[in-house]
Amino acid sequence: MNHPQIKICGLTQVDEALFCAQQGADAIGMVFYEKSPRNVSVEKAHEICRALPPGVVPTGVFVNENFDTIMGKVERCGLKAVQLHGNEQPDLVEQLNKEHLIVIKVLYMESEPTIQKADTYDPTAFLVECAKGILPGGNALSWNFERVKALETDKPVIIAGGLSPENISQAIVSAMPHGVDVSSGVERIPGRKDLLKVKAFITAVKQTAVTLSPRRIF
Repeated sequence: MNHPQIKICGLTQVDEALFCAQQGADAIGMVFYEKSPRNVSVEKAHEICRALPPGVVPTGVFVNENFDTIMGKVERCGLKAVQLHGNEQPDLVEQLNKEHLIVIKVLYMESEPTIQKADTYDPTAFLVECAKGILPGGNALSWNFERVKALETDKPVIIAGGLSPENISQAIVSAMPHGVDVSSGVERIPGRKDLLKVKAFITAVKQTAVTLSPRRIF
């Protein structure tokens, strides 16, 4: 019996990122997308990456960026993982794989690329969201997490979108994911975390013991 790995996303402050890490987050996500209220500068992301303890994976979230742009931020910030949150093509995933990065490709239930496109990609892991909102991310909209079981893949699977301390246990039981990813569900305002919610979320994940295959993502 074990629990999914935990990624807290949309961090913009060093102290909040460190708190998430100290509470047991496996990965810290930073959004490089100018239209997002959680968009972070390269300078601030570098500070966060440098402050994180060993074993906590700094992850950059990108939307329809090219290889050179992504790698520029990887190198300048010290990212160890990249999350592709747009309609990126399989060859970009292949290029990033060769850079010895953890590569997470996002698939959607209600938008492109759908979970039916999984066999065209070869990432480290897939992240699945519903994609009903305006922004590429979860838009704080919850969904029927059990639907992720329709994804046919041998890759680890992360669920996201509308997760919160209140629903994470049921989401894990329903979807049986290898990882969970939360942003707005543990915020007080966009881009700023509510530390009590972060603690409650991580505690709830750790207390929801399920039988998972031993597949680490981060």
